[in-house]
Amino acid sequence: MNTPTSIDVAPGQPILPDIPAVEPYQIAPDTYLIPNLVPAQPGTFVMANSLVILAEEPVVVDTGAPMHREQWLANVGSVVDLDDVRWVFLSHDDGDHIGNMHPLLDAAPNATVVTNFFSNERAAMEPDRAMPLHRQQWLEAGSSFDAGDRRLHLFRPPIFDGPTTRGLYDEVSGVMWAVDSFAALTTGAVYDAPDVPSDLYDETFMLFNSLVSPWHEWLSPEVYGRHVDSIEAIGATTIATAHGPVLRGSFIPGAFDRVRALAGRPNIAAPGQEALDAMLAAALVEPAA
Repeated sequence: MNTPTSIDVAPGQPILPDIPAVEPYQIAPDTYLIPNLVPAQPGTFVMANSLVILAEEPVVVDTGAPMHREQWLANVGSVVDLDDVRWVFLSHDDGDHIGNMHPLLDAAPNATVVTNFFSNERAAMEPDRAMPLHRQQWLEAGSSFDAGDRRLHLFRPPIFDGPTTRGLYDEVSGVMWAVDSFAALTTGAVYDAPDVPSDLYDETFMLFNSLVSPWHEWLSPEVYGRHVDSIEAIGATTIATAHGPVLRGSFIPGAFDRVRALAGRPNIAAPGQEALDAMLAAALVEPAA
């Protein structure tokens, strides 16, 4: 999809027709979810989230997809003065996480990108995604960086679709950025797990977490369980993810239990040709409606 470049998009304004307006949503002290929505099955949406942490040295966590560029930049800019942004944490180099890095860096001249060697190498193969070397800091899982009034800790999430992925934990707010882990559909501008219909959450959580990490069928439940245990033991009180609702309370241990249960189980089948045929048929009918 081409990104519109000649329109002004105010914070909260939808980028496409029939997509609910979204706006920054405070999930913890100094911490804002920057949500975006992509249509899925009728009445449901895939979330495409990132974060802003208003630390002493403000941090933008992932940079969204190019299709949301104007809305994403406006919403980030409504939370923090871009001149003040000191850190841009890129969890990995997928397009929906790195998609607005260049315009953000242009607007945030004092920001350093926290990434890693392999993300840089993968992005460098595409000129429009290549990261400026002089504005990078390379950190791996198990390390941390100082944002002035807090340290932010990197870890390997329990679910991921790329080798460069690292999550982030804020020791002050208790917020964990779990990247692509714990994905599930939502019904619109609905940001918290308890507000998503339970049947939709249950079905799409298992589907999406299987699709994004199909390697789960080869895992030893014991070995994988130890990794999941170690991430849960970090003790996050709020979990934000790129493609699912915000988790708190009982939803946190529930999410960890669900992904533990995937170890050694067959992959959940993705929609196939019948779903594509239905989408094409609907697209042909809509113009005539």
